[in-house]
Amino acid sequence: MQSRACILAILATGVMADPASAYTAYVSNEKDNTITVVDTATMQVVKTVDVGQRPRGITISHDGKFIYLCASDDNTIQIIDTRTLQVVGTLPSGDDPELFVLSPDGKTLYVANENDNLVTAIDLDSKQVTSEIPVGVEPEGMAVSPDGKTLVNTSETTSMAHFIDTESHEVTDNVLVDTRPRFAAFKPDGSQVWVSAEIGGTVSVIDNTKRQVVKRIKFAIPGLRAETIQPVGIAISADGKKAYIALGPANHVAVINTETYEVEKYILVGQRVWHLDFTPDQKTLITTNGNSNDITFIDTATEEPVQSVTVGQQPWGVVISPK
Repeated sequence: MQSRACILAILATGVMADPASAYTAYVSNEKDNTITVVDTATMQVVKTVDVGQRPRGITISHDGKFIYLCASDDNTIQIIDTRTLQVVGTLPSGDDPELFVLSPDGKTLYVANENDNLVTAIDLDSKQVTSEIPVGVEPEGMAVSPDGKTLVNTSETTSMAHFIDTESHEVTDNVLVDTRPRFAAFKPDGSQVWVSAEIGGTVSVIDNTKRQVVKRIKFAIPGLRAETIQPVGIAISADGKKAYIALGPANHVAVINTETYEVEKYILVGQRVWHLDFTPDQKTLITTNGNSNDITFIDTATEEPVQSVTVGQQPWGVVISPK
């Protein structure tokens, strides 16, 4: 017999929880120095965990055992055990870590250090810095190719995407994009890198072989001024067919056909949507909405918002457990 609490949870969500899609989402809350733990099946907050100062970038080990969190104002990366939700260690991130990306083999964390104009490579086994790579001014966006051979960093002030060879740790190409690039994402086949530009209001699609912009995607939402449309987070579906772009103060997520580069839909979410992540089954997309202090669950089949859940103050990043 189901417990009363379980029945109430089911009624609150309006759907029966599917054990196959029961994942855990971890949300970094920039303002109140916490992460919020959310059950994706019930769409309810499980726990709030105190962490370091100004938590922003957040990712998880490929086996789901550890969360890595940029505690930006502490100039460190915290390691959090997902079983106990306790901080069990730190990594030497460099100054003001904001975003990072984990290598496909799970052995290296590449960190953007905004104040130092560096990308820092950290070996996770030894917890030591193996390289500091000079890049443009105010580095932020980080992406690594599926084969692990190419790292891309975006620099906000330089308005460039820097291509870095992960073996030599040398910058091999610099590609000019639009103003204030904030995020980068590879297509699953590694053929392209998509780069969002917050102030430029566009997404640049870069051919990974030619290292050239092949398309610049613009956005227009009826009733909204162009300056409110500020692309930041990018999530590309596992089949590579669709890209979802968080449009910041426009409070919408754009759905883009990656073959035609056409915007197929705008999905209304919370205020100042910043970053987003898929559940591993790709059935749900979760967005962080900084000014409404909530996250929004989007059904990817219908491309409609399902529910918003209040989290901490100014949610910034989100990552979902791999299993």
